[in-house]
Amino acid sequence: MTDVVDAPATVKPINHWISGERYAGQSGRSGPVFNPATGEQSGAVDFATVEEVDKAVQAAKQAFPAWRATSLAKRAELFFTIRELFHEQREEIAKFLTREHGKVLSDAMGEVTRGLEVIEFCCGLPHLLKGGMTEQASTGVDVYSIRQPLGVVAGITPFNFPAMVPMWMWAPALATGNTFVLKPSEKDPSASFFTAELLKRAGVPDGVFNVINGDKIAVDAILEHPDIAAVSFVGSTPIAKYVYETATKNGKRCQALGGAKNHMIVLPDADIDMAADAAVSAAYGSAGERCMAVSMVVAVGDAADPLIEAIKVRIPKVKVGDGMDASSEMGPLITREHRDKVASYIGADEGATVVVDGREGAPDDGFFLAPTLIDDVKPGMKAYEDEIFGPVLGVTRVSTYDEAVRLINENPYGNGTAIFTRDGGVARQFQFEVQAGMVGINVPIPVPVAYYSFGGWKASLFGDRHIYGPEGIDFYTRSKVVTARWPDPATSQVDLGFPQTR
Repeated sequence: MTDVVDAPATVKPINHWISGERYAGQSGRSGPVFNPATGEQSGAVDFATVEEVDKAVQAAKQAFPAWRATSLAKRAELFFTIRELFHEQREEIAKFLTREHGKVLSDAMGEVTRGLEVIEFCCGLPHLLKGGMTEQASTGVDVYSIRQPLGVVAGITPFNFPAMVPMWMWAPALATGNTFVLKPSEKDPSASFFTAELLKRAGVPDGVFNVINGDKIAVDAILEHPDIAAVSFVGSTPIAKYVYETATKNGKRCQALGGAKNHMIVLPDADIDMAADAAVSAAYGSAGERCMAVSMVVAVGDAADPLIEAIKVRIPKVKVGDGMDASSEMGPLITREHRDKVASYIGADEGATVVVDGREGAPDDGFFLAPTLIDDVKPGMKAYEDEIFGPVLGVTRVSTYDEAVRLINENPYGNGTAIFTRDGGVARQFQFEVQAGMVGINVPIPVPVAYYSFGGWKASLFGDRHIYGPEGIDFYTRSKVVTARWPDPATSQVDLGFPQTR
């Protein structure tokens, strides 16, 4: 948290969005927003008070009865409008991401596209909300189930995907009839504010979608608010655990997605060039600031030396620079502090070999660190144990497939994993026995399509529902079972016995 006292005159204020309009914060506290490619402050984002969080929640609460009563046909029609508007504005959304997060524009466009897939999935909400019915469950009695919204729900989202992850939350939440309060990352909040403006333009009623900016004060106010029924979170594992424990302690449904240490196994029979391309793409895309980034390559047997050499020769070809430059392939990290923390892992472990040092040759301006490759990284080393969340790729050498799988299964995280091989039998065995929520077979970043659900195992997820897809619909609704009889009044009588189904 930072108090901005004398912000530059060129700095734009970034406000909250409550009940369909901009709301300037009254706390007197704000945080700096930077352009990571230049290191210059570009914005000052309001930090909400507990009272301002409550104001947003009350707006959502007041909007809920009319929104949940809106027919599925009208809601679906509105979602088609939302999809078209966000599709038209996808480049403008992407520019917000590049200016505040730093990822290159092409990567930002890809982020928006993946978010749009979830909106498109939600356009089928009449089908997604269908219940079931059993006729004549008992004589003259029918039983059917329906799904209903929870009420006011909230999302707390990370800095690395400022548009996509919020879409993963608000789209299924709104489609199922809930109203929403979003608390985006204070590091890159403008995309969320623009989202609010677009939803209003699309015709979403005032109060249905609200944005509250801030720090831990705002987060705790959300987790403790009695009128919020459910909280979705994506972030680091320690904070995910805190969010889950605090939210559930306050009687809320919670899905809290945490960190990762994703391993990519490369077997000796793999296509080494394809595996090297995949490792470079998955490790250094978005400067490694992805929870699905490959951070450890596990090279089995004879695969190690040729694979490391293939990765090494590709790294100098990665163009690092301002994300608004069309020739750039990798941008800066989000803040100077995070860049310095990531850089501190380079050369920190005795016994590991720095093959390519990203501190050399990175642009001087902004928060840049070039791609880094470290060989002979072993369990117990900091570079192996920690989620570095930057462009640092480690290589662990093992002798057998069984050793490689054991490394993954013994790791406390279980978000994503991948294997590169030409052997279908081994690949099938891998998907059967590996302990991770998302598995790629010759696919380095196995993020599920929108009609499946995203989420890991072990310390990568707190809660029992993954995000978006069918599990997302389940998370934002609760089932109700109705037992109905329309008897002839002449047959009615008092019966104090236990209800029978015969």
